[in-house]
Amino acid sequence: MDIRERMKNGKLYFCTDESVAREQLQCLDKLYDFNQTRPSEMEKRQKLLKELLAEVGENCYVEPPLHTNWGRNTHFGNHVYANFNLTLVDDTDIYVGDYVMFGPNVTVATAGHPVNPELRRKAAQFNIPVRIGNNVWIGAGVTVLPGVAIGDNTVIGAGSVVTRDIPSGVVAVGNPCRALRDITEKDKHKYKLAP
Repeated sequence: MDIRERMKNGKLYFCTDESVAREQLQCLDKLYDFNQTRPSEMEKRQKLLKELLAEVGENCYVEPPLHTNWGRNTHFGNHVYANFNLTLVDDTDIYVGDYVMFGPNVTVATAGHPVNPELRRKAAQFNIPVRIGNNVWIGAGVTVLPGVAIGDNTVIGAGSVVTRDIPSGVVAVGNPCRALRDITEKDKHKYKLAP
């Protein structure tokens, strides 16, 4: 099994491989270009985003600066909005559904390191995919850890650290993040649009 296969399947590997570092440098160059676009260069920004990420659906908007390890392992559905400083530690796949909103300073991480200090000193790493469902709102300053799945129609409260799966249709908060309550019919009536 080569290093690229190990990166995708949760196996331990050492992230000091020179060929991997060269591939990653290509991503970082494109990311730099994306982050240097002017606000008026929306077409250029969209083009670079589509070159950078594995998939970008319709009507996606990412506010620079964006930070990502690879880009090519991140899959955006349609109508994804990301406020500034979205960090994607996408050493393996991050799947983001449709109508997902990221607040500022959100981190989604697929990479982890062993607790054993001998292995960490040798730059050992493992990666586990993250899945974010449709119509999810992830509040400001949230951290999503490797292997987590967040269900459809869920809200993750600002500052939360998501260490385990979160079901669909809930408001979840805290460190560690946990479901606080279901989203109910009452939530539909809380905010009314002016006539």
